[in-house]
Amino acid sequence: MIDETVAEIERMGTHSSSVVAVKAAEALRELFDREYPTVAEYVRDLERNSNALRRANPSHASLHTTQREIVETVEAADAPDVSEAKKRTDEVIDRVVETVQTGKQQAAERAAETFEDGETVLTHDYSSTLLEAIELAARDGTHLDVYVTEARPRYLGRKAARTLAGIDRVEPHLLVDAAAGEVLDDCDRVVLGMTCIVEDTYYNRVGTFPIAATAAQLAVPVSVVGSSSKIIESGGFSFENEHRSPTEVMREPAEGFEIHNPAYDATPIHLVDEVVTDETTRRQ
Repeated sequence: MIDETVAEIERMGTHSSSVVAVKAAEALRELFDREYPTVAEYVRDLERNSNALRRANPSHASLHTTQREIVETVEAADAPDVSEAKKRTDEVIDRVVETVQTGKQQAAERAAETFEDGETVLTHDYSSTLLEAIELAARDGTHLDVYVTEARPRYLGRKAARTLAGIDRVEPHLLVDAAAGEVLDDCDRVVLGMTCIVEDTYYNRVGTFPIAATAAQLAVPVSVVGSSSKIIESGGFSFENEHRSPTEVMREPAEGFEIHNPAYDATPIHLVDEVVTDETTRRQ
């Protein structure tokens, strides 16, 4: 099952990082069915499988933080026997899964409170946490105009626009990300999801950096929304971009040139005005 989960995570390019983190944590329960002669051997196998799960998607900080918490908690427990070590593992898996799931929900609830009635915002591509925040705000009576920019070639923006079209009091508009500068002057702010923040760099779907830079030039505030588990203050995690298949960009053979298809880009955190998480609203 763990090997199958590793392969599945490697294929889950468009899925929420919280979904990936939960799936990876749950996969470690497979170890409960294995026999180990000593606690040390159990912990070694736990760490080996956890590392494999982390390597399956090195761009997801929440996958890294939850797996690290599971292993470090079991190691620190210094269990007297294998049965107790498995029990501690089971408990910490329950805890990290609940933290990820409630963190996402609480981040959405906190972000929902930041929307003002009649506000016009621009968002990019697809963030399930941000969409939940918009839905919560609209449910409380807030009317919003939302421009959704779409990064090619993945076409995830239209998925967000279709979701927003089903929410009362929300008026969505879809455009390609290269056209963001055309509408930003009409926006009160930019509101974005996050893949992760690592020290002074904010990583998100490709196309985010030019939008944030253009917004800064036009003095349009930029807000970022996501779970605190996606924020790495220092050490232990090195973001690795995912480079997807060239066939997504062009199906016919590329003759005489190379095709680059990165999934994410890196935005300096100074271009972000506030970060809203389940724990806090931090203004830069």
